[in-house]
Amino acid sequence: MDWKNHAIRQCPASVFYIPNFITPQEESYLLAQVDKTPKPRWTQLSHRRLINYGGVPHPKGMIAEAMPAWLQVYVDQINQLVGVFEDGRKANHVLVNEYLAGQGIMPHSDGPMFHPTITTISCGSHAVLEFHEPQENETGPMPTIQRIPVTKLLIEPRSLLILKDDMYRKYLHSIAEIDRDVIDGSIANLEEIKKGRPGIELNDVLERNTRISFTIRHVPKTSKMKIKLF
Repeated sequence: MDWKNHAIRQCPASVFYIPNFITPQEESYLLAQVDKTPKPRWTQLSHRRLINYGGVPHPKGMIAEAMPAWLQVYVDQINQLVGVFEDGRKANHVLVNEYLAGQGIMPHSDGPMFHPTITTISCGSHAVLEFHEPQENETGPMPTIQRIPVTKLLIEPRSLLILKDDMYRKYLHSIAEIDRDVIDGSIANLEEIKKGRPGIELNDVLERNTRISFTIRHVPKTSKMKIKLF
């Protein structure tokens, strides 16, 4: 697969969106594996919960952990996308996020602990990923940071999203805490979506369900010592 053929030109550099990257059967398999995860492996946050696989990233370095075999298959698939991480780098970390309907995440950037490329496989429900440009507002007694809306992406189940360049470094990304999404003209990848889903139209309302995302990426600073947890 030449992932570079899936660039979304309607938004800043660089976004690549591949619908149906995995099959419905693979999606069911991944969801079943996540469902079997023991509760102590999860980290519970206020608006979502998550699991780190491959290690827990830290500014001082990540102590590598062995990836479970069921997940390594998909890490290998990402690593087979030639040049996705540049300079021969390979994915070595997976962040699994669970979002229930109505849950989301505040605008943020993934920061310098990771190589500046995000690859995400989504399962279960859709999401709308919103991008913002942070700008300092110097009016008033104290400077504040404004978040200027830039674009949105509709992320469908079974898709692969790749973010690079300014979309990683310059812009913040977020998911609104709402139960449903209205498809409007700000969705940059709508035409790409329509190729595999001709029935979707502007002003359609999509109800959210539970979404599991697998963010597969490269952590440059790691310890050579590996810990096996499985």
